[in-house]
Amino acid sequence: MNQVKVPSYNQIVQECIQKYWECDSMSDYGLFTFKYKDVAEIIEKFHILYESLGIKKGDKIALCGRNLSRWGAAFYSIITYGAVAVPILHEFHPSQVHDIVNHSESKLLLVGDKVWPFLSASEMPNLEGIISLADYSVYHSNTDKFADAFATMDRKYEQKYPDGVQPSDLHYHIDEPDELAIINYTSGTTSNSKGVMLPYRALWSNYDFAVHVLGDVIKPGDKVLSMLPMAHMYGMAFEFTFEFLSCVHIHFLTKMASPTILMQALADVKPVVLIVVPLIIEKVVRKAVLPKIQTPKMRILMKTPIIGRIIKHKVCEGLTKALGGNFYEVIIGGAALNQEIEKLLHDIGFRYTVGYGATECAPIITYEDYHKTVLGSCGKNVIHQELKIDSADPSKIPGEILTRGLNVMLGYYKNPEATEATLDKEGWYHTGDLGIMDKKGNVFIKGRCKNMLLGANGQNIYPEEIEDKLSNMRMVAECVVIQKGEKLYGLVYPDPDQVQAAKLNEEALVELMEQNRKDVNPLLPSYAQLAGIKIMKEEFEKTPKKSIKRFLYANEEI
Repeated sequence: MNQVKVPSYNQIVQECIQKYWECDSMSDYGLFTFKYKDVAEIIEKFHILYESLGIKKGDKIALCGRNLSRWGAAFYSIITYGAVAVPILHEFHPSQVHDIVNHSESKLLLVGDKVWPFLSASEMPNLEGIISLADYSVYHSNTDKFADAFATMDRKYEQKYPDGVQPSDLHYHIDEPDELAIINYTSGTTSNSKGVMLPYRALWSNYDFAVHVLGDVIKPGDKVLSMLPMAHMYGMAFEFTFEFLSCVHIHFLTKMASPTILMQALADVKPVVLIVVPLIIEKVVRKAVLPKIQTPKMRILMKTPIIGRIIKHKVCEGLTKALGGNFYEVIIGGAALNQEIEKLLHDIGFRYTVGYGATECAPIITYEDYHKTVLGSCGKNVIHQELKIDSADPSKIPGEILTRGLNVMLGYYKNPEATEATLDKEGWYHTGDLGIMDKKGNVFIKGRCKNMLLGANGQNIYPEEIEDKLSNMRMVAECVVIQKGEKLYGLVYPDPDQVQAAKLNEEALVELMEQNRKDVNPLLPSYAQLAGIKIMKEEFEKTPKKSIKRFLYANEEI
């Protein structure tokens, strides 16, 4: 791979703020808007605070809260100073937040008003202080130095900039490609979270990728609705940083949105691109589309050449309108998309594409534009990266997906063993995902190495493929396939609305699930068929990107 000269990421941030000074930058939906000059002022005030506290380049500063404009501005204040940002998912348990703040050796914590009541300052004794992301007030001061620095911050700002900060006043930290920018703690679908060390080259490379694939589509003044947590690299890279650097006006929902609020926000904002996890698009399709087209009469009509095309066009039009009606494409990532849902989206001509990434690649690994996307694929290897399948026959036999390049992390913070197990000596990142790649470079994911089960005769069984079919059965909301000895079992959480509507008692529900088992088994190889189904009383525990924490259920009693 050709050597690429990586520019200073912070220099791009600085030039972007200077260029778009008077433009709208970020909004808390329905509340207020920051222009780029407002963000510049916030950054300067925080830089004064950091300097007064003696915070050095490379010191860690943590952020934990729902998506807000103040979260975004604070993030940029950290990296443009040369400190290291530690974004923490607000859905993490308080004990996890405490552990991450301590493990990362963070000097400050900026925290949301919904998270703070559940935290304990005494559990994070090494912090200088804790600041509110809601209004930048002080929640807790651990030292007199912090109290004094915060109290004098505004006065020092006014002395330094009596007429307010101007574009020519910006002089941000000039970063080096391999310099540490972010420690991002993974959401842990298969184990406990690890601190992924992401250098500036990975931030720039993901930004440059987005410019290459969407730069001609997205224009200054366009709008985007940020729904994924910025503390997750998927949301940060493609709903926040790329847009901020492209003068795209970002609208943060700021709270958990009901379907009504979400649909209203989509109609108001009319986002130019939509970044979603499969759960969101699957829920929309199952609730709003499938009931209309799965009646016996509609099934027949859809198979009629002319009428079928008209119906599919109308369905696509309705789904597009429900999602704001103004997007170039919907980019789906973060987990596997259900095959039946994807086939429907493909058949009706919906503008979607499926990407693939990992926190360790900040996050992008594969992508393809919706015009060229291949059914079932998650795209092709992206710019600034190499990719290979560790298999004797990569087009037919699944092997581990390996990637290396500018996107790849430096390693796991204070965890050399995990780093050595994941990053080999040649720089290849071992994703832990299994896949195949066709002759044209399209990648098809088959499952996780850790999830792969071994059949009685040594067959490789990918539980995700069984779950994909089982989730299409009646009243199945969520499912996980586990192995007990040589037998496979499905753990199923039934759809409560459907169960209630059908007025099923427990016995009838057990019978229905047994029928589901009989219906799904003929669709599976003999070695991958289910011996039984256990009904779960509660939803499966999930990571913030809505992937089921399957490791919690591996030893479930049957």
